[in-house]
Amino acid sequence: MNIKKLIFEGESVTLDFKKTITSCEKIARTMVSFANNRGGKLLIGVADDGTIKGVKSEDEERYMITRAAHMFARPALEPIFEEIYVDDKLVLVVDTLASELKPHYALAEDGKWWAYVRVKDKSVLASKIVLEVLKRSSSDQGVLIEYSDNEKTLLSYLQQTNHITIKECSELLKMGRRRTQRILVDLILSGLIRIHTTEKEEFYTAC
Repeated sequence: MNIKKLIFEGESVTLDFKKTITSCEKIARTMVSFANNRGGKLLIGVADDGTIKGVKSEDEERYMITRAAHMFARPALEPIFEEIYVDDKLVLVVDTLASELKPHYALAEDGKWWAYVRVKDKSVLASKIVLEVLKRSSSDQGVLIEYSDNEKTLLSYLQQTNHITIKECSELLKMGRRRTQRILVDLILSGLIRIHTTEKEEFYTAC
């Protein structure tokens, strides 16, 4: 593993830097977001700007990460550790694999469990639609599309425009948010539309 090359590429959907572990809640949130996406690596001992600081207490960092994975993530996660020396400084690499038990939730400071997904280099709260997609994509339940006028109207609209939000979709189909969510989830799982999550909004495009 070329750590310097990874660091040069910067934080991303699958990579996060931590100078040190200060909070089980925060590290659980990052690990959960990796597990709910396609997995990712934590580089402990690396500052946000990519400066290699090294790990001062490897045992303490391992303890905090393992505690976060087992007690602050639900279902629990199993981190994979690797020690790599870079310029005589120890970097602890923590792999979180993409999970087959999605969605995973992290325990927050408010005592509640929340699901997170990775968006660029941030861990963001999963929307109800993302949560439902995660749940159903991990189950053996198939997707039966009625393909009624509502689905036809939405797909036709997306052929003519770049994207649509759930609010715009509700207005287009003249139905409540909950029914609109069900249609969007079915179409996402069937591969007909794609969901895009950003820090500011969520929108949908045709595949």
